[in-house]
Amino acid sequence: MKYLPLLFALSIMTFHTSAQDKPSLPYYEIPDYPESYTAETVAARMIDGLGFRYYWATEGLRPEDLEYRPNDMARSTGETIDHILGLTNMVVKATTKQTNGGKVDKQELTFDEIRRRTLENLKTASDILKSSTSEGLEDYKIRYDNGKEIPFWNMINGPIADATWHVGQVVSFRRSSGNPFNSKASVFSGKVRE
Repeated sequence: MKYLPLLFALSIMTFHTSAQDKPSLPYYEIPDYPESYTAETVAARMIDGLGFRYYWATEGLRPEDLEYRPNDMARSTGETIDHILGLTNMVVKATTKQTNGGKVDKQELTFDEIRRRTLENLKTASDILKSSTSEGLEDYKIRYDNGKEIPFWNMINGPIADATWHVGQVVSFRRSSGNPFNSKASVFSGKVRE
């Protein structure tokens, strides 16, 4: 009985340590792939790939990395990350069947908040697509406040591809500002090499 408080304290410390080891944001690693190929699971996997790339492109960015811009006409890394958030807002709104309208005031969000929101947008969209029981991607349109609807096809070549493009820019910019991408993050396997 006299060891019970000690055992309790050790179990709390073990739980706390293991909770700290687990990343709090999605896409530290890409989730396991679905058991079957459907239009929705393939689209979800594209989003998961984007999430993994974004996680590692933005992991460990410093203030000087966020301020970096290759020239006066280009967006800075921070402005590029803001743009990626806007693109993922479109993706998650299509999958949650919300309309696009109004702007998110990104000036009030910290980099960590923007990063978290972007990763959570991607995870939400992917999870919805993987669990979809609809008749297809036709249900996930880009909707606007004025009633205009654009098919999911445009989501693939628009916001998803555009966000992937811009994540590549973030990787290039961070290399140029002296803080390269973690080479242990394998975009092929979606895992972090030991």
